[in-house]
Amino acid sequence: MKPRETDLYQPVKTYLEGQGYAVKGEIGAVDVVGVRGDDAPVLVELKLAFSLALLQQGVARLAISDVVYLAVLKPRGKAIKANLALCRRLGLGLMTVRLRDGFVEVLADPVPYRPRKSKARKGRLLREFARRVGDPNAGGATRKGLVTSYRQDALRCATYLVEHGASKGADVAKGAGVPTATRIMADNHYGWFERVSRGVYGVGDGGREGTKQYDF
Repeated sequence: MKPRETDLYQPVKTYLEGQGYAVKGEIGAVDVVGVRGDDAPVLVELKLAFSLALLQQGVARLAISDVVYLAVLKPRGKAIKANLALCRRLGLGLMTVRLRDGFVEVLADPVPYRPRKSKARKGRLLREFARRVGDPNAGGATRKGLVTSYRQDALRCATYLVEHGASKGADVAKGAGVPTATRIMADNHYGWFERVSRGVYGVGDGGREGTKQYDF
């Protein structure tokens, strides 16, 4: 028989009672409420699977108590990982229920989310912002075709080569104002450049076309 949300209630109730809570179902708009002395009430929302509605319900319950759990059927594989991270960011607890034996596993307790800041990622972000010339991309655009500072440097190199012909890397670096010109042309990430001889590069058709498509 297909599982129902109500099938999750008894295992969750039993689990909370084992923690010393008095438990009742469907109190107001809350699926499960546990009360223990002067502790903050435990609120649990039951669903067979994750959904946006479940997360919204959980967040709404935080206006009543700081101790809010979402309870779902134990999923297969690693399907829980992304949702677990999301629950932690929202300050929600998460428990899974295995119906065959009523086993309840608490994967996260509801605590305020305090993300660890990454100085390295922040540094990369600010360096890219500083190096980016103008504002060539609309926010929300897909990653494909975005004009990054690296792409702008490659375009400067290609533009120089279109105007001056095959040149030494040092000349391109100086003339185009791109200190890393030699490395960019050697890596040839966009397929725009051609190695003419040692340390000398030209521009191919792709590079010529690229300089026509972007204005920077």
